[in-house]
Amino acid sequence: MHPGTDLDPIVRFVLQLGLLIVCTRLGGFWLRRWLRLPGVLGELLSGMIIGPYALGRFDWPIVGSLFGLTDAGAVSPELHAIAIFASIILLFLSGLETDLSTFLRYSIAGTVVGIGGVVVSFVLGAGTAVWFGLAPSWLDPSALFLGTAATATSVGISARILSERRKMDSPEGVTILAAAVFDDVLGIVVLAIVVGMARAKVAGGTIAWHHIAAIAFKAFGFWIAATAIGLLLARRFSQMLKHFKTPGAIAALALGCALLLAGLSEMAGLAMIIGAYIMGLSLSRTDLVQVIRKEIEGLHNILVPVFFGSMGMMVNLSAIGNVWKIGTIYAVLAVISKAAGCALPALFCGFNRHGALRIGMGMLPRAEVALIVAGIGLTSGTIGQDIFGIVILMSLVTTLIGPMLLDGSLENTASGLRHPEDEATSQARHIVLSFPSPDMADFMRVRIVRAFRQEEFYVYRLAPDSPTYHIRKDAMFFTLECEGGTLSLHVASQYETLARLVIAEEMLTLRSMLHLAQADQNLDTLEHNLVADLFSDNPSPPPL
Repeated sequence: MHPGTDLDPIVRFVLQLGLLIVCTRLGGFWLRRWLRLPGVLGELLSGMIIGPYALGRFDWPIVGSLFGLTDAGAVSPELHAIAIFASIILLFLSGLETDLSTFLRYSIAGTVVGIGGVVVSFVLGAGTAVWFGLAPSWLDPSALFLGTAATATSVGISARILSERRKMDSPEGVTILAAAVFDDVLGIVVLAIVVGMARAKVAGGTIAWHHIAAIAFKAFGFWIAATAIGLLLARRFSQMLKHFKTPGAIAALALGCALLLAGLSEMAGLAMIIGAYIMGLSLSRTDLVQVIRKEIEGLHNILVPVFFGSMGMMVNLSAIGNVWKIGTIYAVLAVISKAAGCALPALFCGFNRHGALRIGMGMLPRAEVALIVAGIGLTSGTIGQDIFGIVILMSLVTTLIGPMLLDGSLENTASGLRHPEDEATSQARHIVLSFPSPDMADFMRVRIVRAFRQEEFYVYRLAPDSPTYHIRKDAMFFTLECEGGTLSLHVASQYETLARLVIAEEMLTLRSMLHLAQADQNLDTLEHNLVADLFSDNPSPPPL
């Protein structure tokens, strides 16, 4: 018996989770700070290092082989459940951060981009098996699974980079998310078709096309119906949540509903993350967005690195070594297929070369989706370890270079649209107030924030070191910024009158206060007594 193998299962799980959290957070921090690379890469590499195919296979004092291989695979069922929960949180928050109007505006572009990426990736992926003699024909299970694995896109990794760069609601960001959602749905349908064809070929029977068509219809039907119902009922749902008053209860109920929709999505044949994203997208236009985000942010910061670390633990380095030549070519073709298959259609959907490049780079990572496809083929006996190793190498390469290329493409601040949205810009209004001093501007900022809160708006400061606020109530959304002696309020044109009335009322209040302060001689007496009491042993109360 290995040392530590007699650990209680709960104790083992707690140690595994604790070590994974510490290692992924440190790995992400060091990679961001020292190499200026996306933190998600550090989390993936941390999982690979401590996983069962690296350090995890050795026996260590007291705990033994803490991350050794089990009958369940590279990741224990308990850690896998936590990773799934983390992926649901990640995509739920990604949906909340998505600007719905921009998402709908670019949904057609996302669909076109998604189709282009799937078609080109499948052809090049399946072609690799045929060209290098791994499969005798395009309908061979090995070719079908290599093609299917190449079509998958890990939206979680791209969503993480977009969120860190605050580009989630940009035209490129919402197009990537829309394309990835459609890509995932279409990928699930392709996987269902491939599994059905592979099983029929292995068994020597005929392909049950009616069963495959039913799976495809159910998947697409659930996706469309859930999104439509969510958008229609979002306002009523948010009003119901407001009855619970406390932010904690509101966020808990919203997350609980996201989990329920994620489970229903899995039952319908889609990935759980699709249901979570639909729930977040449905609530994205309500005034509860900041309430939910603030309450769930702690869970996100702790658990999401566990998700990416778990993906790293699934990488079998020895399986890669046997097929590294073909795997490298397959990985290069996988990069080219997504970059070209998604970027070229984007050029015909209103994006310039900068925007098309960002979209192509955002669709590169395959990660856990490709591993799931390969795992289904391996466990069903339709592919061998050689094909599985090729998919692992491709997943590793695209997952490592995808975030770097996307992050680098976002360094350029140039517009990604061929024709910048002059119409949308013209509809925005900027109310600018200049004050004689920063102190007076800061005083007025506090007054305006309090005034909006008294009007039952939800007001949240974006960061402790930045006096920038999001102000929301139902469909109304304002942004308040304070810089030096200047206050700026960004509003939509239809809500400009309300915003100006609120500010004007506060300006009148400020004018009245200043007038009274100048006319009231009692202020001089108050000031004199305050200073005099500093040097008195028996301070006297100021006169009323």
